[in-house]
Amino acid sequence: MRRYGLYDATRGLTLALAAGLAGLLLYLASRVGQPSTARFWAEMAIVAAAGLVLALAPVLGGWTSGLTLRLSPGTFVLGFLPVLVVVGWILMATQPGHGWHEGTMVSWSHDLGLFGLVHYLGLWHGVLAFGFGLVLGACLDAVPVAMVAPVAAPVPADTAVVDRRAADEPLVAEQAEAAAHAEPNTVTVGPHPHE
Repeated sequence: MRRYGLYDATRGLTLALAAGLAGLLLYLASRVGQPSTARFWAEMAIVAAAGLVLALAPVLGGWTSGLTLRLSPGTFVLGFLPVLVVVGWILMATQPGHGWHEGTMVSWSHDLGLFGLVHYLGLWHGVLAFGFGLVLGACLDAVPVAMVAPVAAPVPADTAVVDRRAADEPLVAEQAEAAAHAEPNTVTVGPHPHE
């Protein structure tokens, strides 16, 4: 059984550091406050960054395995973009003051009969922003670094190219014929006959 000591320790330390950094970001967000629209959006961005940091912790913990980050296009389109639309809608409709497109989003929410839901979900601004960061981080994968194939040396123009399959055909035919006429392998089961 393979031992995962260094791998587990690296992941554990990475997660602890990410949790500490996320906590620091949440503390900084609380210091920004929400008295104005600009400060509201700054606070939501910092809270989303805290969620992103936690989502990246398991992915970044694989750096000892030689992995690299890759954006998953399918996850981004099918998972992140709908979350972007919904969270963006709710945050714009419920931002304090009269911020960017606030009136339009409230009007559309009333027209669609969704304002009650938007209002109640909007009470959880920080949770929505944090979840937004988590979903964004989930769009990243840790994958092995692509190995580069060695470049073949150029073949001089006067050298004939040999087809290896054609050269091997007589050998393969001879091996098949030898196998057809060979004695079957036998194994003695039971006590040795000389005992």
